[in-house]
Parts: sequence; C-alpha cells; structure tokens
Amino acid sequence: MTAKLLLTGKTHNTGGRNGGTRSADGQLDLKLKQPHPAAENLFGAAWSACYIGAIEHAASQRNIKLPAGAEVDAEIDLNVDDGSYFLRARFNVSVPGVDRDVAHEIIHAAHEICPYSKATRGNIDVETNLI
Repeated sequence: MTAKLLLTGKTHNTGGRNGGTRSADGQLDLKLKQPHPAAENLFGAAWSACYIGAIEHAASQRNIKLPAGAEVDAEIDLNVDDGSYFLRARFNVSVPGVDRDVAHEIIHAAHEICPYSKATRGNIDVETNLI
C-alpha cells in the first residue's frame, strides 16, 4: 500500500505566562496562559472535527444523506491516578432526522474511519452517546 499525503498541519507553541500556539497557515492563533485546559480543549476540537467528518463519510458510504444540523460535543478529561496522567473522552452526537438505529451504526462506524479515533484506540477510554 502506498500512502498519499493529504495535508500537513504545522503549529508552533510557546510556554509560560505569554504562551500560545499559532498554525503556519495563520488560521489558528491563540494565547495559552496555561497548558491545561487549553490542551484538552484543542484536542477535543481537533478530534471532534475529524470525527464529524468521519460521520459524514460513514453516512455517504451507506448512501445516507445526513440532514443539516449534525453536531458533536467533545469532552476530554485529564485524570491522574497514583502520579500517572491519562485522558478520557466523551462524544455527545446529534444526528437529527436519522433513524436512531441507523445513527448508532453511523457514529460507531465513524470511529473506524477517523484517524484520531484510530490513533487513540486502546489508549483512551471513549464513550459515544447519541443524543
């Protein structure tokens, strides 16, 4: 299999009280006074953006036209246990106008498509809720 590079995201981060992050294309330019919760918020935003795209792709693979209004709310928890840090994630997904059984199938298939879901599989507990 020959991989085809689709895009590369580039960011530059600085720490400290005047810390921040900026993407090379200028679309992202944020001040980050504290690394947390900024890191969890950014991770949640990136993962859920990828995941909603995967939901759309999973629906199109099944010839299902999603109505406007599909949404994903991500919650990323930073936890510590005996000095070891780890993450947990929850996705609350709304797919209005789609049969619940079909919506469940689509949102679970999306985790097989989304590169973030693949990268974190087995490393982060993920709960996906259809709301």
